[in-house]
Amino acid sequence: MGLDPQVADALRSRLAEVANRAVLTIIDEVPSYAGSLSGRMGEVIRNAVQLALGGFLTLATRQDADAPKAPAIEGAYQLGRGEARSGRTVEALLAAYRVGARVSWRDMADAAVAAGIDPGQLARFAELVFAYIDELSAASVAGHTDELESSGRVRQRNLERLARALLTGAPADAVNAAAERADWDPPVTLTAVVLPESQVSAALTALDPRTLQSSDDVPGLPEGHASLLAPGTGSAGARPALLRSLQGTDAVVGPSTPWLEAAASHRRALRCAALGLEGQVDADEHLAALLLGADPEARADLRARVLAPLADLRPSTAEKLTDTLRSWLLNHGRRDAVAEELFVHAQTVRYRVGQLREVYGDRLEDPAFVLDATLALA
Repeated sequence: MGLDPQVADALRSRLAEVANRAVLTIIDEVPSYAGSLSGRMGEVIRNAVQLALGGFLTLATRQDADAPKAPAIEGAYQLGRGEARSGRTVEALLAAYRVGARVSWRDMADAAVAAGIDPGQLARFAELVFAYIDELSAASVAGHTDELESSGRVRQRNLERLARALLTGAPADAVNAAAERADWDPPVTLTAVVLPESQVSAALTALDPRTLQSSDDVPGLPEGHASLLAPGTGSAGARPALLRSLQGTDAVVGPSTPWLEAAASHRRALRCAALGLEGQVDADEHLAALLLGADPEARADLRARVLAPLADLRPSTAEKLTDTLRSWLLNHGRRDAVAEELFVHAQTVRYRVGQLREVYGDRLEDPAFVLDATLALA
């Protein structure tokens, strides 16, 4: 049985309002659509939503459950092709459908209840709404796929080649030529992101549509991981926004660099990934660890040289004095701070520092030795 005409009229009177709220929510909740409200794209999205809802109401009031849906299906198919040409992923497109369906159903159900729909018809109405949305989203995915498999396929290959050129540090003229072939507008900055392959789809949904990914093996990349290059504006708030977009992932985020220097960001991200840290990792917060780990053999040699005067002591004594020397250096000689860190009495610290002075003598006051010891023991 079709939808009651009185209920349908009440719903139709609110189509523009429902469509506008759905579009606003999509733009707010799906990062790939951020900034799409104004201009031609915003109008296209708003009209597409309103047309789809209007087509649904026309079908819902028909007695024939198999009433033709060709205009709406064709519109959804063309929407999918257009989104592919705009560089948006199919994940972003489906996310927009999920958000739009949720908002539209909530508003339309409220209006239907206010218009006096009975419970049985409301349940049938819900079935029709979500079946209709499924058909539209499937048509959009088909359009998106067809576009990528035709004209989009060539551009995708060019984007992948551009990503590899940037990640491997190709000459600037070669990178610029690759960007032109890919019809890719260079941003102010690029930030390398290394993350598990299983998290790439979710990350691409949240990141700028111009984000690049290389499909080839990238030298130095851990097995099971992928490299992305996320565009940025260079503004103060751009990096915090990028990190928020990657919340919930195990992404290692390199520094933001001028776009032609993206290879430097990628090298830093790979070195930071090698530290074995868990969860989301901002390479900018681990510069000291990266510096100290840059040449492990040199650091080991430096440590051995710094601790050489303790070599003749009993191992347990040498270990205690090593811990005390490290804490004493890092706490700038503040006895109470050293005692708190080592869980010993301040007098014990005083005694151990006295032992260190007997072993090292004036070197404890030598800035060059202090620097070597701090780096070796940090």
